[in-house]
Amino acid sequence: MSTTNDRTGRGRPVSRRTVLGGLAAGAAGAVGLGRAPWVLAAGAAAKSGPVEPKDAGAEIRQVTTEEYYQSNIYCEVPYCSRHSRYFVYVRSNPNLKGNRSEVMAVELGTWRQERLDVTTGLGGVAISPAGVFYYLKRTGDGHLDLMRADLEDGTPERVYRRKDERWIRSLGTISPDGRWYAGGVRAADDWSLFGIVLVDLRNGTERVIDRDPFILNPHPQFDPGPRQRLMIQHNRGGTFTPDGKLERLVGEQGATLYVLSAPGGTRTELPVGKPHTTSCTGHEAWIGTTGEMLLTVSARGDYAPDNGNLLAVRAGGRARVAAAGYRFNHVGVSRCGRVFSCDDWRPPYRIVLGSPHTGRTAVVCESGTQPDRSQRTHPHAYLTPDLKWVIFNSNRSGFPHVYAARVPEGMIDELLAA
Repeated sequence: MSTTNDRTGRGRPVSRRTVLGGLAAGAAGAVGLGRAPWVLAAGAAAKSGPVEPKDAGAEIRQVTTEEYYQSNIYCEVPYCSRHSRYFVYVRSNPNLKGNRSEVMAVELGTWRQERLDVTTGLGGVAISPAGVFYYLKRTGDGHLDLMRADLEDGTPERVYRRKDERWIRSLGTISPDGRWYAGGVRAADDWSLFGIVLVDLRNGTERVIDRDPFILNPHPQFDPGPRQRLMIQHNRGGTFTPDGKLERLVGEQGATLYVLSAPGGTRTELPVGKPHTTSCTGHEAWIGTTGEMLLTVSARGDYAPDNGNLLAVRAGGRARVAAAGYRFNHVGVSRCGRVFSCDDWRPPYRIVLGSPHTGRTAVVCESGTQPDRSQRTHPHAYLTPDLKWVIFNSNRSGFPHVYAARVPEGMIDELLAA
């Protein structure tokens, strides 16, 4: 056991039979997850990798084995079913056309895998607090569908249809009641302006509720609580060339955050980033339904690792140090809001769990990754809703894969102890 530190659109539903039949007929179809026993379609299944020796008390399993461009998606929220039976990852498949990525569903414990559906890629992907997964899919006839599938049963259905054109540039996000879907879009042809689009899934309409030259990487996230609002990342000074090439992700002012009401589009600035703190790193998540947000800032000066660069903030309040002792970088928070997961951004890139309320932390394992500019080499660790597994990326084997580490027994209880 490791030690703890005390620092503070609607559409026609697709039936399971239709889905399974479609997959058998063509490689670009979808498959229902099904209850046990699983039905694995030919060519759609994938095998999990080996179990590695225990590392800092954690069992580590390599989930993926094939050398595709694959990702656990992102760390901010868990991409898991409601009861932690399944999680999903997305991989690019060069053999596909149109929708060139596959959504792969994995059953925790048995590690059986199958393809849930195909998608345009990571852009627009979202998951609700109840484990309903959203993704974009081209129809092949000039339309782009927003799809959803409850990961408990895996039956995809279309919820919104629009013209097939460049649309969501960021990950998507869905309101807790399932009515509103949002994402980042380009709002000017010359890449000088960006926006947040809000889709009303009840009425089948969309509109841009916020525009700004510096929300080019907005990381929109709906508050999981009863407040209808989004957290938005503001990359002040970031620019693209008129033909769409990134010149700089952020300028000297650095990144900050604000809260955006939905559907009203009213902003509330947050006292993080310059001049209040060092610059935000661009990694943040809601702390469950508390109304607080967890984020990392540049680990230097007053926010050096020993002082703490993992902060919590709420609208109208001052930022507080949530934990210290590591060079915290990517941030995730469990669905219950009681535990966070972060990577320590220095070799061997440990994965750290902790409580944003007690400040206690513990290392669950070493990711062993050697990160480069590719996002699939960044750990992006998140906890399953039952707090039993951490899902992360690593190239520890020599190629980027998705891994699962079992949380050692008793660790969560130690972190939550007053």
